[in-house]
Amino acid sequence: GGDHTITYPILQALAAKHGPVGLVHVDAHTDTGDTALGEKIYHGSPFRRCVEEGLLDCGRVVQIGIRGSSYDPDPHKYCREQGFRVVPAEECWMKSLEPLMREVRAHMGDKPMYISFDIDGLDPAYAPGTGTPEIAGLTPAQALEIIRGCKGLNIVGCDLVEVAPMYDVSGNTALLGANLLFEMLCVLPGVKTL
Repeated sequence: GGDHTITYPILQALAAKHGPVGLVHVDAHTDTGDTALGEKIYHGSPFRRCVEEGLLDCGRVVQIGIRGSSYDPDPHKYCREQGFRVVPAEECWMKSLEPLMREVRAHMGDKPMYISFDIDGLDPAYAPGTGTPEIAGLTPAQALEIIRGCKGLNIVGCDLVEVAPMYDVSGNTALLGANLLFEMLCVLPGVKTL
């Protein structure tokens, strides 16, 4: 739960300890907006604020599952200018993400990195309980491939955000979110799994 704003102070604390960190960011949106209703800190701006404060190692930022409507004809321009790798959802459709994650692991190296997973990265058929659903998203199996694909990286933290149970009376979104968090705990350095 929590909206994506919570990642900003977490990354402030982690960067104070580790320096700029890499990021695997799963989301329907880049969350690099500047302002909304005059506010600079909101759920669509945390990664722009992180860039401005030097919290991210921008050459080691990968955003996966990005899609949805935009007010800008080139909605990923800011991200590309920062050096982020943007992987639109359509590049993920109907395929395994294991090859992508091999590339991500090689790119991240052994430096500190963070996983930030917005539940709306998944298709709303699987996770309708979120405030900004976008069609044609990732599947739960692809989510597992992404998280499990981070095993062996120097993960210094992780989050799962934007679960809004009141929008899903079935409880499936919360169940999926809890399982994805469990999977993230399992890939933390030093955790032994079967």
